[in-house]
Amino acid sequence: MMNLDEIKEIIPHREPFILLTRVLENEPGRHTIAEWDLTGQEYFFQGHFPGYPVVPGVLIAESIAQTGAVAILSDERFRGKLAMFGGIDKVRFRQQVRPGDTLRLEITIDRISHMAGRGRGTAMVNGKEACAAEILFVLQDRPAEA
Repeated sequence: MMNLDEIKEIIPHREPFILLTRVLENEPGRHTIAEWDLTGQEYFFQGHFPGYPVVPGVLIAESIAQTGAVAILSDERFRGKLAMFGGIDKVRFRQQVRPGDTLRLEITIDRISHMAGRGRGTAMVNGKEACAAEILFVLQDRPAEA
């Protein structure tokens, strides 16, 4: 299990845009399970939507991608790189995510090379699928300032 500080040692994301709370399981380069606790204090709830706060779907997809970044960048072959979005396919949103929910994020990396890869991920709330997507990513060297 990894806490937030340990996650930050692997991926470059920082507040307010790190969308993971903890990693439960990690098989570097292959498979990761993480969680994101939604407290209701997150910045986006103020405007999405007043009186009926809902996590924006694009942030759910990003949390799946960040889970994939943990899987990829924890592999010694790719440490110190950036895993950038190359595309997102077959994304489906099946249920709303609200304050107080914990998203269980799971990704399996299907293909990976020194330049790019693909993974399949899901976001679940209370055992029900909230989102599923295929994530394409591109690997690049991390600039010194990142």
